[in-house]
Amino acid sequence: MTELLNNLEYKKEQLKKLLLRIHEGESVEKLKEEFRTVLSNISPLEIPLIEQELVKEGISARDIAKMCDLHVELFREAVKGTGEVEEKDLPEGHPLKTLYQENKEIMKDAEMLNLYAKTLATTKDERMREEILGVLEEIVSSLRMVGFTHYNREEMLIFPYIERRGLTVIATVLWTKHDEIRAMIKQLAELLRKREEMPWEEFVEKFKAKAGEVAFALSDMVFRENNIFYPTLKALLSEGEWKAIKMQEDEIGYYKVKPPEWDPGEDVKPLHPWEINPELNVEQLLTLPKEVQQALRGQPLEFDKTQLKREEDIDLGTGYLNIEELKAIFEALPVDVTFIDKDDRVRFFSPGERIFTRTPSVLGRPVQLCHPPKSVYVVNKILKAFKEGRKKEATFWLRLREKYVYIKYVPLFNEKGEYIGTLEMTMDIAPYKKIEGEKRLLDWRD
Repeated sequence: MTELLNNLEYKKEQLKKLLLRIHEGESVEKLKEEFRTVLSNISPLEIPLIEQELVKEGISARDIAKMCDLHVELFREAVKGTGEVEEKDLPEGHPLKTLYQENKEIMKDAEMLNLYAKTLATTKDERMREEILGVLEEIVSSLRMVGFTHYNREEMLIFPYIERRGLTVIATVLWTKHDEIRAMIKQLAELLRKREEMPWEEFVEKFKAKAGEVAFALSDMVFRENNIFYPTLKALLSEGEWKAIKMQEDEIGYYKVKPPEWDPGEDVKPLHPWEINPELNVEQLLTLPKEVQQALRGQPLEFDKTQLKREEDIDLGTGYLNIEELKAIFEALPVDVTFIDKDDRVRFFSPGERIFTRTPSVLGRPVQLCHPPKSVYVVNKILKAFKEGRKKEATFWLRLREKYVYIKYVPLFNEKGEYIGTLEMTMDIAPYKKIEGEKRLLDWRD
């Protein structure tokens, strides 16, 4: 047994050395056979753990993501069929089953993209070209939704669970690859849109090449998820975690599938990432392949044990804040907020940026007395419409010296649908009307 484990550790170290040699610029062709030899008995579930170790040794997640295409190409032959979770073993509507089903649709569309792009490059008939271009526009438009649905659900709903368990590198590498694929599909759509701006021969050659890259990237991600990521999720996530994921999926949406309802039972409590015990327990360890169990024993993970709710926190439904944080948030908002209760009395106004003067003396005052007498009848009409449920908002905008003031009133209701008051939001939109183009997070400079 000791000899077997030592042999496994040796193979893991060899694989890490090979990846480092590629990172340092050594010929891929020269190393392919060595890769095949080392990978012959390594479970696909162990690959994310090896990547985790690589990051600890100094290789960035972005560098690992750049090597992913090569990883998949080399792993494909070695790990095909080993440790792969059978989709048929999962019940209909289970979030993991849905991910597998979406991957089938993604593969179909990737293959269709590649096929039609090649056909376009060889077609001479003008009418046929237009028909093919129409089909390609539909395919590319559909594929853009992969990032908004399939990848987004993984990033927002699933990654937090593996991050809590210390597997942050897996999430970072996959997210980096997701963004690369999103960018590639966007570039492909842009190329289609600008096809009239270049000679036909130049366009079809560029499009065929780019379509091939996109199809390859999509299919490689499907392979990576089906053979590495999803088996890891199957081994680690509990029914309660999957139940919580299922409860939130509809908000993001799906890629070309409509999963039915699924519930592991009323006795199963939905578990959000901050509610789980991030440490791997005995039961979870026993569900992992022996090679992974050994890897985890040898490489202790840094579990995230941060407690979300603190003793002094207020439960706000979508998070927890203490009074100090709540005051600071209202002070930082680029909008002034005033709350009028169900009896039409002013109960709160936000500090910080103000358009109209508000002083503590206004608290408890009937809102009608806060307006000029000539406009009180309009205030009453708005409040009456809100209370009766006939209107959902009232908006106004006006010039006030150098400011362009936007005012919005909205009615507020409790969980029973009962009217509890009105919120007034006021902000100067003049600076926002001057904005043009884009300034993204990555454009920020200190």
